[in-house]
Amino acid sequence: MKKLKPFLYLFLSLLHFSCNQQTNPGAEESPPNIIYILADDLGYNELGSYGQSKIETPNLDALAANGMKFTQHYSGSPVCAPSRAVLLTGKHTGHAYVRGNDEWGSRGEVWDYRAMFRDSSLEGQRPLPEGTPTIGSLLQGAGYTTGIVGKWGLGAPHTHSIPNKMGFDFFYGYNCQRQAHTFYPLHLYKNENRVYLNNDTVPPKMKLVEGADPYLEASYANYFLEDYSPDLMFEEIQGFVDENKDKPFFLYWANPIPHVPLQAPKKWIDYYVEKFGEEEPYLGDQGYFPTRYPRATYAAMVSYMDEQIGFLIEQLKREGLYENTLILFSSDNGPTYAGGADTQWFDSAKPFGSEYGRAKGFVHEGGIRVPMIASWPGKIEPGSNSDHISAFWDVLPTLCEVTGVNPPEDIDGISFLPTLLGNEEQKEHNYLYWEFPSYTGQRALRMGKWKLIQKGLLKEPQPFELYDLEQDINEQNNIAEQHPEIIQQMQQILDTVRTEPEIERFKIEALGDEK
Repeated sequence: MKKLKPFLYLFLSLLHFSCNQQTNPGAEESPPNIIYILADDLGYNELGSYGQSKIETPNLDALAANGMKFTQHYSGSPVCAPSRAVLLTGKHTGHAYVRGNDEWGSRGEVWDYRAMFRDSSLEGQRPLPEGTPTIGSLLQGAGYTTGIVGKWGLGAPHTHSIPNKMGFDFFYGYNCQRQAHTFYPLHLYKNENRVYLNNDTVPPKMKLVEGADPYLEASYANYFLEDYSPDLMFEEIQGFVDENKDKPFFLYWANPIPHVPLQAPKKWIDYYVEKFGEEEPYLGDQGYFPTRYPRATYAAMVSYMDEQIGFLIEQLKREGLYENTLILFSSDNGPTYAGGADTQWFDSAKPFGSEYGRAKGFVHEGGIRVPMIASWPGKIEPGSNSDHISAFWDVLPTLCEVTGVNPPEDIDGISFLPTLLGNEEQKEHNYLYWEFPSYTGQRALRMGKWKLIQKGLLKEPQPFELYDLEQDINEQNNIAEQHPEIIQQMQQILDTVRTEPEIERFKIEALGDEK
């Protein structure tokens, strides 16, 4: 027995040390992994946790149940490229370099799918300025390995504005958002090089073969090829996590789903055909590809994305990473109305409008208010909800605070980390601002419960519209005439909230820009 005492003492000492390490609030914690998942054109009401009843999203609903659901979170813009620019740089569209979609058309046939395949210099969008600080580059400075998988849309091949030169150690996916107008492309990119796929050339907008029966599934075979890009991208996501599991990583999953065209795995389409029943085919009259079962295919895309997110969370748990991973999920703007996506049938932006003029492309709530879920076990209270008013330009300072990095001084964002951690000392925005030099030109300002909108800025500027979002969340009752004092107060903010764009395409003469 005496011989056992030293070993017993050693065991008790180690046990005491271990308990102290677990309970000591000053014990140093390892940096969390961070995964930011961005859906493409997903509406506010397209997840079960936000009220969707037709599309099934059990994994994202579980993520919300285990974390926090934001009810007043806003995208950076009502369309793709500027929203992503705002997300990555922390500047709203009154200060951002990219304020609208800009396909950089001066290069030539940038909309010709075959021409882009022959000449890679025709791919991509207007580049960000060289050296622009991004979430990626800032987190690299904190020792993170950074990766983006999905859709870039903020530069072009052979320029300084590709992911690998803008803060990301790894990239796989679409460099060009026009290329993402098919989920069976001829190629994707891995870092700076093309990866050619086993797909035929099916240019976007190609209609059914003449004489084909639109009610036969076989008539749509040309639109379902071999290599489905979301499958390939998810394989790379799993590989990135596996390769970096022993060090802190930041993964930006810029998922191209559910942006049209309507193309999804057959098992999910069949599932929703059985659930929804017979429906009329979509013949391509509103752009993109024809689809035999448009509603079933759209729902299939969302559920497929949800299924992949579930697989990723399983991988994190299997590798022992889940407990130390902050996961954020959102969408780049509101739902579309094109390409056969019947978002009005799904009530995709509920309680906001899903139709043209109210959803994607417009600064009404349906175009810019988006779902946002945050999960971080042991840090974020499970099943919590937040009505904190936040936007894409807040993500950069939030992740900087999480990782101990100083954000750039000229950003517009405010960290919402206190909200995630249940801290009452959360700073609030005095206002949120958007401007959008397209769809006739628009701007919007949210100040507390008040929402100001002005349209027609590129043609004939329209009078201000004013809405009380607490009383009129659908923005149906313009009360500008009843509140001139609020208009005056918000006008004073509008006079100082923006700088003149550097890019000619984004200038708005009605706001004083010189063309």
